[in-house]
Amino acid sequence: MVKKIFAVLVCLIGLIIFTSILNCRDLIQTIRLPNGEMVWDLNGEWDELTEFYGPWISARHHKQICRITQKGGSFTGVRMLDDKYNPKGSQNLRGELDESGIKKVQILTTTSGPIDAKGIISEGGNMIIIDDGEKIKVTLMRR
Repeated sequence: MVKKIFAVLVCLIGLIIFTSILNCRDLIQTIRLPNGEMVWDLNGEWDELTEFYGPWISARHHKQICRITQKGGSFTGVRMLDDKYNPKGSQNLRGELDESGIKKVQILTTTSGPIDAKGIISEGGNMIIIDDGEKIKVTLMRR
């Protein structure tokens, strides 16, 4: 009787470990490029907060929804809502990824054109912070 209970417990623990591993694999959202590099999978809709500082401090912070489309190691972001300065459907981000995260990124504005910035991916691939270090910061949270 004790052997049967022990065998059932071992099977139960094994099942729990196996399902935990499968769930963790889903949480890590990466894709493999043809060259073998593993990069973050950024495809999907993101809540966006754009904040202005420095010489652009007088501009109003605003929220947006951004749809990121990724092709290999390159990605683009498109605005899903109209706002005061930019129409719905206009591009607001473009960049490139490598194994370490965002290799390069630009914030696209209709008034000032492309702005080179630095980007960081965190929260297990569910948060992106893009900042030019001078006047504009964009924070994206996966929906």
